[in-house]
Amino acid sequence: MSISVIVLTCNEEKNIEDCLRSVDGHVEDIFIVDSFSTDKTLAIARKYTDLIYEHHFQNYSAQRNWAQDNLPIRNEWIFHLDADERATPELLDSLSRIFSRSNIDADAFLVSRKTIFRNRWIRFGGHYPVYHLRIYRKNSGRCEDRLYDQHFISNGRIFWAKGDIINIITPELKQWKATHKKWAHLEAEEYLLYKKGRNINTDFLARPIQKRKIRRYKLYYKMPLFIRPFLYFFYRYIIKLGFLDGKEGLVFHFMHGFWYRFIVDINIFNLRRKKCIS
Repeated sequence: MSISVIVLTCNEEKNIEDCLRSVDGHVEDIFIVDSFSTDKTLAIARKYTDLIYEHHFQNYSAQRNWAQDNLPIRNEWIFHLDADERATPELLDSLSRIFSRSNIDADAFLVSRKTIFRNRWIRFGGHYPVYHLRIYRKNSGRCEDRLYDQHFISNGRIFWAKGDIINIITPELKQWKATHKKWAHLEAEEYLLYKKGRNINTDFLARPIQKRKIRRYKLYYKMPLFIRPFLYFFYRYIIKLGFLDGKEGLVFHFMHGFWYRFIVDINIFNLRRKKCIS
């Protein structure tokens, strides 16, 4: 297919081979934008592509937009894939049928993402299906300019593609917690920017991921600090049936739906005190 896949990497030797193998032979180009890995990431990547570039990492938004603006991409279509993700055969078959047509009516495609945590599909708790815009014409899409929770956006015609992207969550909780602590601080910063008047993308109300973001800012953040993580976990684990995801689901929903949200509130509380914001 006349699609260029872009994958961002930094010390992803445990993930990158499965990621690249999932699209190898199905797309025309695979680009790697690496943030100076010190493990075997690039050696593994070279088995699948020679289109490897290095660029200092600032944040995901800046890195993804740098890639789109500076890589020698010849194809009209871009597919952004994370190193811990894999494209399913069902998704590739769907795209193959779409791209076999002489004319494609869409400018972008939404794809559902399936999370696998400790070898278990996290199916409940409102976590599936969640649709992300990942495939779009190069001139009609871009990544949001945000510190955290950046998503790709397009003002063009957006359709749904059948099939999933599989997201593999690392079973190493120590690493997962460290990453989420960093993200929690960035989300707190984003929230304070919103309180100061920064807009969220309400122009994209028809996009599922934007609806979730709007609900977070317009509803979740209206609830009391430190109380809302308890309420959100109850909603997600009980009301949205997260308990049906078993033991692995309990760990995932607690860490993702309560612990992370509580850390965000701690950061908001500390930043407010530091910056004297009400």
